[in-house]
Amino acid sequence: MSNLLYLVHRLPYPPNKGDKVRSYHLLKHLAARHRVFLGTFIDDPQDEAYVEAVREYCADLHLVRLKPHLARLLSLRGLLGNEPLTLPYYRHAGLQDWVDRTLREQQIDAALIFSSVMASFVERAPQIRQLVDFVDVDSLKWGQYAANHRWPMSWLYRREGRRLLAFERAVAIRAERSFFVTQGEADLFRGLAPESAGKVEAMCNGVNADFFSPRKELSTPFRVDERAVVFTGAMDYWPNIDAVSWFAADILPRLRQNWPDLRFYIVGRSPTAAVQALAGEHVVVSGTVPDVRPYLQHAAVVVAPLRLARGVQNKVLEAMAMGLPVVASRECSTAIDAVPERDFLTAGTVPEYVSQIEALLREPARSAAIGTAARRQVLARYSWDAHLAVIDRHLGGST
Repeated sequence: MSNLLYLVHRLPYPPNKGDKVRSYHLLKHLAARHRVFLGTFIDDPQDEAYVEAVREYCADLHLVRLKPHLARLLSLRGLLGNEPLTLPYYRHAGLQDWVDRTLREQQIDAALIFSSVMASFVERAPQIRQLVDFVDVDSLKWGQYAANHRWPMSWLYRREGRRLLAFERAVAIRAERSFFVTQGEADLFRGLAPESAGKVEAMCNGVNADFFSPRKELSTPFRVDERAVVFTGAMDYWPNIDAVSWFAADILPRLRQNWPDLRFYIVGRSPTAAVQALAGEHVVVSGTVPDVRPYLQHAAVVVAPLRLARGVQNKVLEAMAMGLPVVASRECSTAIDAVPERDFLTAGTVPEYVSQIEALLREPARSAAIGTAARRQVLARYSWDAHLAVIDRHLGGST
């Protein structure tokens, strides 16, 4: 059993959004085999209720309460230097002191860094073995944002992408191993950082197929006179905001011409003002819900029309595990080990989304068959323990 320093940019519980799903399952996997010293931030006051649940996995836990509005202002200090704004956003003297003390007083065998920004806390300790879970190539995300915004935000996002890529490359050079959520993301980073190509590999996401199971009968949250098309996800995340805004404005009206009982449900925490403004007679914005599964189980179709997507979308895997037919963007589908037209459907344009969703609504037998195939594929390919075993090869003392 090893002593591991685990640094995460957001409290890894509850697993209610993509990065927290992965960081929580990684914490759970590590804690079953090692002593974990966790340093992390809380950026949502609602997460305070889960601190003790996280503490049970840890030999020690250090929390920093992050105030996002203040952190955004402080991040502007990055404009004075040559660093990405993301670094001063998370810079914190108290967490740095705890990391330094933990490395000094505990016999730490390795540091596992979740999200490249947390690597700055071990820059002063190059002697410690460092394993970095980048998850996605975050720097490219900012370039995608720039293409969809006007100046000056387009300039700021491009700058962030360039500076963050330089930082990611420096982190990967120091790391013993770097992990990405898909083989595609790993290959992409190898091309961007060829000096570290030999130390990069994929560590895919999984899904809790017992929790997300169609076998559990849950009460429907929908009206009896409607068909529900459902999108799930954190609704303060810009790619999700873009996806639901596009669907509500351009796709849903076309669908309702033939299916007037259709309603679009946007299910997820922290909806922004732009998302809340979509609510109306034919669009429901739920906000935080205690359990997303009833919305999935009773949906007619689950959609993931993300035009900006990096890595595996947990929302797609969870719906597939529930045995639901999913229509996803090609950007989402390329990262999933499944067969289009058998396990899920793909679309890119408004007419394609309309055609695919209408086909599922017209053909319930085909819709059910796709859901069954999706569930089967998740069971075969997306066990968390099987995927996270990749990291065990680089950690000593596992049991």
